[in-house]
Amino acid sequence: MLVRDITNYIEQLAPLSYAEGFDNVGLLIGSYQAEVTGVLVTLDTLEKTVDEAIDKKCNLIVSFHPIIFSGLKKINGNNYVERVVLKAIKHDIAIYAIHTALDNVNNGVSAKMCEVLGLKNTNILIPKKGIIKKLTTYVPTKDADTLRTKLFEAGAGNIGNYDSYSFNSPGVGSYRGKENSNPTNGKKGELIFENETCINITFDSTVEKNILQALFAYHPYEEVAYEVITLENSYQLVGMGMIGELNEPMNEKDFLLKVKKTFNTPCIRHSELLDKPIKKVAVLGGSGSFAIKNAIREKADAYLSADFKYHEFFQAENKILLADIGHYESEQFTKNILVEYLSKKFSTFAIILSEESTNPIYYI
Repeated sequence: MLVRDITNYIEQLAPLSYAEGFDNVGLLIGSYQAEVTGVLVTLDTLEKTVDEAIDKKCNLIVSFHPIIFSGLKKINGNNYVERVVLKAIKHDIAIYAIHTALDNVNNGVSAKMCEVLGLKNTNILIPKKGIIKKLTTYVPTKDADTLRTKLFEAGAGNIGNYDSYSFNSPGVGSYRGKENSNPTNGKKGELIFENETCINITFDSTVEKNILQALFAYHPYEEVAYEVITLENSYQLVGMGMIGELNEPMNEKDFLLKVKKTFNTPCIRHSELLDKPIKKVAVLGGSGSFAIKNAIREKADAYLSADFKYHEFFQAENKILLADIGHYESEQFTKNILVEYLSKKFSTFAIILSEESTNPIYYI
């Protein structure tokens, strides 16, 4: 089994194209062609993480956070990032990071937070834009059904809870083949008018390659007229954070104690208690202050995330209970998602959950 086999499977769960533009995801160190002896799954990759991988004979580390986030101009071992890179290369250990790609899928980081809290009726808090694309093509009407079916089979036409969606309109197309042409209908040099169907069909950007392969394979024309555009529509199944509901309303203090126990966090920083029951809860793993306004807009009673600054607590404005549960604490179950997912597919070598805590924050 090669590194490429493992990463391809991970990207079925969390396509790298779902990651945020600022992020650095994918294979950061090592070769896709290396044979895998074992996989160590971790939240962060530190020196002790690489040591653990060496001890457990794992030559692939699958990390949530990327150890290389911005450019490295020198690798001299002068800081922890450089030391990790040097040690990993020295011991032929590949490092792969998934980060916001897993944040943005509807069964990823925030979904796991909802699961452990027991939230129901969950939806994406901030649906992502730039994921939906649209294909427009023109095909002889007699061939439209075949082509449309093949495009559906390749993954096009899925909208929320519906599939096989397309918009079709009849028309007449014209073309004239040049000297080196081989027209499907008529002769080269002859102006042809053909009854055609215009097919408009949307698709997830992750399947664009499959869509175009199907288009070229099953379109009868020698030269295929088509266009692909990216839509501004939000994709309701992809995006940051989630929002859901508790089975029964809870008072604020009981809710915060439940959160503290569930996430095993020594303390929770929170905004002013409002003496209102908590039923609708928004969550976002990691640094999530940017989504406070979204949680309020969705009428959440409470919003759980991390790394809130002093002045950001004022944004609650007596509308919502804000709870900073800690960055590590909010993402701690991410490792379990990846281990469970990989273990179902690969059984010929070890998929190991790192035993090392990489939380850099301590409490007294």
